[in-house]
Amino acid sequence: MKNIHLLLSLMLILSACSPSSKTPSNSQKDIPVNEFAIIIHGGAGTILKKNMTPEKEAAYKAKLAEAVKTGYEILKKGGSSGDAVVKTIQVLEESPLFNAGKGAVFTHEETNELDASFMDGKTLNAGAIAGVKDIKSPIEAARKVMTNSDHVMLSGTGASQFAKEQGLEIVDPSYFYTESRFKSLQRIKDKEKTALDHDDKKAAFYDATIKNSKFGTVGCVALDKEGNISAGTSTGGMTNKRWGRIGDAPIIGSGTYANNKTCGVSSTGWGEYFIRAQVAYDISAQMEYQQKSLKKATNDVIHNKLTKLGGTGGVVALDKNGNMAFEFNTAGMYRASMNDKGDMVIKIYKD
Repeated sequence: MKNIHLLLSLMLILSACSPSSKTPSNSQKDIPVNEFAIIIHGGAGTILKKNMTPEKEAAYKAKLAEAVKTGYEILKKGGSSGDAVVKTIQVLEESPLFNAGKGAVFTHEETNELDASFMDGKTLNAGAIAGVKDIKSPIEAARKVMTNSDHVMLSGTGASQFAKEQGLEIVDPSYFYTESRFKSLQRIKDKEKTALDHDDKKAAFYDATIKNSKFGTVGCVALDKEGNISAGTSTGGMTNKRWGRIGDAPIIGSGTYANNKTCGVSSTGWGEYFIRAQVAYDISAQMEYQQKSLKKATNDVIHNKLTKLGGTGGVVALDKNGNMAFEFNTAGMYRASMNDKGDMVIKIYKD
C-alpha cells in the first residue's frame, strides 16, 4: 500500500512540473516576432474614402511610405530606435499634409503653436516641448530636452530659447502657414459666429466645434536590433484652440510612452480624453501588471476605456518582441508599418 501511495505522489509531482500545452512558458511568450520594426501614424478622425480624391489619397500614401522607409533603413543598418523615430517624424513634420510642423493648424489667434514629445524605453527618460512657434522640428527639440537638459517638458519662449542654445533650426513663424489650414480656421470661426448669434459672453465658453477641429497629429514607435524601444509624437494641436491649450501629444503617458519591458505607444485623437485616461501608459501598465498581450491591451484601452469616456482617436503600438498594433475608434487613421523582412503596410480607412 505504501508503494502505491509513493507512486501516486510521484505522478502528481511530475504532472505539476510538466508544462501545459495550453499555457505557454515564458520563453515561448518571449520569442521575437521581429528583430526590429517600425510603426507610424498621421492622425485619426473622420477619414472617409468618399471624401478623398484619388490624387489626395495617393499623396498621403506616398508620404507615409517615405516616412516609414526612412526609419526602416536606419533600423536595418543597426541604427538606434531613437534616431529612427526622430528622422521618420521629421519627414511628416515637413509635409503640409499632416498637422505637425509645416502643416500645423491655427489657433484662435491665427498663430501656430506646436507640441511634441519623445521617450526612450531603455532608460525611461523623456523630453517634451509645448506651445512653440518657431522651432522647425518640434520632435528634435523634444529629444534634445531629454538628452541635454535636467527637465522633461519646456514650453513657449523658454523652449525656443533652449532650442536656439542647442543649435536647432529656428524659422520665422510664417514657415508654418498653409492656406488650407488657415481656411479651416476661418470656417470654424464663421460657424461660431452663426451658432452664437454674436453673443460674446457665450463665445468665451463655446466648445461645439471641438470634435471637428482635430487633424493629423503624427507619431512613431520603433524597436531596434538592440531591443530598445523609442516613441515620439508631434502635433500642431487643435484648430481654433485658445488660451494656450495643450493636448496629449507632449504629455508623457498620454500621447507618448515607451518601456523596453513592455511596449512603445504614440497616440492621436481628442487630447483632453487621452490625458484623462493616460492612454499610452495604461497600455503598458496592462501588459506589465495584468500580463496582457499588446493586442488585448490596446483594444481594451481604446474600445473600452477611451470610448466609454467619450473620447475618439487611436494609437500605434509596438511591443518588445516586435508585435505591432493599430487601434482606433474613428472612421480612419493614417498609418503604416514595416517589419524586419521589409514588409510594408499602408492604410487609411477602417476597412
